[in-house]
Amino acid sequence: MQDSSLPPHVQLIQMATAHWVSQVIHVAAKLNLADLLANGPKDAPTLAATTQSHPSALYRILRALGNLGIVTEDAEGCFHLTPLGEAMKADAPGAAKASILTLASDWMSRGIIELPYSVETGKSGLEKALGMPIFEWMGQHPGAAALFSETMVGFHGQEPAAVAAAYDFTGFKTIVDVGGATGNLLCAVLGQSSTSHGILFDMAHVVKDAPALIASHGLTDRVQIEGGSFFDQVPAGGDAYLLSHVIHDWSEEQCLVILNNCRKAMKPGARLLIIEMVLPSDNTPHPGKMLDIMMLVGPGGQERTAEEYGVLLSKVGFKLNKVVPTASAVSLVEAVVE
Repeated sequence: MQDSSLPPHVQLIQMATAHWVSQVIHVAAKLNLADLLANGPKDAPTLAATTQSHPSALYRILRALGNLGIVTEDAEGCFHLTPLGEAMKADAPGAAKASILTLASDWMSRGIIELPYSVETGKSGLEKALGMPIFEWMGQHPGAAALFSETMVGFHGQEPAAVAAAYDFTGFKTIVDVGGATGNLLCAVLGQSSTSHGILFDMAHVVKDAPALIASHGLTDRVQIEGGSFFDQVPAGGDAYLLSHVIHDWSEEQCLVILNNCRKAMKPGARLLIIEMVLPSDNTPHPGKMLDIMMLVGPGGQERTAEEYGVLLSKVGFKLNKVVPTASAVSLVEAVVE
C-alpha cells in the first residue's frame, strides 16, 4: 500500500520503482542468501565466495535487503536474517522463495513488459514473449512448472482453510477437484468433511507431485488421482465439482468448454463451486483488480464480478445460486444445472 501522506507525484514514482524491489529479492532468492544465513551471520566476502559473486556488488544487495527489513548488519559487517528474511528460506512455510523465483523471474518479467501489447490487442503478452501459451510452455519446462505449483500454494496459501471453513462440504459423498494441481485445496476440504472422498483431476505432469502432499495429510485412502485435460472431459458422477483458479485462466470460449464438460459430468443435484477472487462492482479496493491484469497479460483470462459470473454460467445451462465470501480474498460461486 502507498503512503497517502506523501505528495501524489512521490507516490507515483514509488509505484514506478516497484520492479527494483522485486529484482533485489529475486537475486537474494536465486543466490539462496536466506538459506546461507540460516545457521548464523556472515559477511559479504564470505557469502560472495560461496555464491561466486562480486563481493562489493553483493554487499550492496545485502545493504538493500537491509533497507527492506530482510537482513540486518552488525558492527562487524556481518548480516543476520530478520523474521521477514527467515520466511525466504527454502523450507519456510508459505512458499515465499518459490513465489519470488516465479513471479520475479526472467520469463515472467518478459511477459509483463508486453502489457502494452495486451492492452492494444487483448491477447496474452506472455504468450507473445514465450512463443506459446504459458501452460504449454510449462509442460516443456518441468522445473519452472514445479516452482509455479509451489507459487500457487504460496500466493493462495490462506485460501484453502478459508474455503473449507466458509462452506459446508459435509453433504457431498464425492468431491471432484477439476484442475486441482497437487491437491492443496482438496486436502483442506476433505479435512473439513471427514465422510467425503475426493477425485483430484489435472494434467498428468501436474498431478505427479500430488501423492506426497496427499499422503502428508493422511488422505491417501480418500483421494483418487486422475490425469487428463478438462478441455476433453472431467470425471463423472461427483456430488460437487471444484474449479479453483481455473476459470480466470482462460478465454471465455475456453471457459465455456470447461464448464460444459463439468455440466455433462454432473449428476442431478450436484453443485459446481467456482473459487475465485470475485470482484466488487464498485470502487472498493480488491487484490483481484491487480490479479486481473496478470490474467490479461499472462494466460489471457480475466477476473469477474458476481454479475459477470452469472452471465457466463447461464451460457452453458447453469444457474448461479449464491456467492459465499471467505476470510481470504476469494469467494465461492455456487451454481447448479438449470
